[in-house]
Amino acid sequence: MLLALDTATDFASIALYDGRQVLGEVNWQTQRRHTAEVMPQIEALLRLVGVGPAALTAVAVAIGPGSYTGTRVGVSLAKGMVAAAGLPLVGVPTLDVVAYPHLGAWPVCALLAAGRGRYNAAVYAADMAWPRRLGDWQLGTLAELLARLTPPLRFAGELAPADAETLAQAWGDRAAIVPPALAVRRAGVLAALAWRRLQAGERDDPMTLSPIYLG
Repeated sequence: MLLALDTATDFASIALYDGRQVLGEVNWQTQRRHTAEVMPQIEALLRLVGVGPAALTAVAVAIGPGSYTGTRVGVSLAKGMVAAAGLPLVGVPTLDVVAYPHLGAWPVCALLAAGRGRYNAAVYAADMAWPRRLGDWQLGTLAELLARLTPPLRFAGELAPADAETLAQAWGDRAAIVPPALAVRRAGVLAALAWRRLQAGERDDPMTLSPIYLG
């Protein structure tokens, strides 16, 4: 059973996954209380599913881009857990988790709030069964990002309401904006991406796995 941890922003998510389905998932706004809240939520989720820590066979973690503190908490916790239990570790870029559920006819621009009106962003190819990033990670305000992007695009993730309105006015029907309730970043998605890597024989070295920080 795989435990997936995502603490990359003020929105946190954890999930338990058995390779076929999500057995349990918890999503919440931490308000930067990751250190105090994540471990109790993991313990509560294990109780809810009816298993103990010994049932875990792997740990996956979102490695950013995201907030410095939030991402570091998740990565550090995941490294500690795999070191203590001898489990495999898989790191997954946070924007891959945002993009994966929305891959389809249009390329996807995945967004995460980065503070001061800026976003961490990446564009992913359309019609893919697996997130394939096109180009580099990006950091900037919505206006700065739009100057670099080419429509049409589907936008998913943490897009502020005012920026969503600006985007809709600027691009019209060349922008498809995923509604906030459907754009929530879920650890169950992280788990599915990590599980596929594990099945391919891939894992990360806990000593060298590092968070992705853009600024």
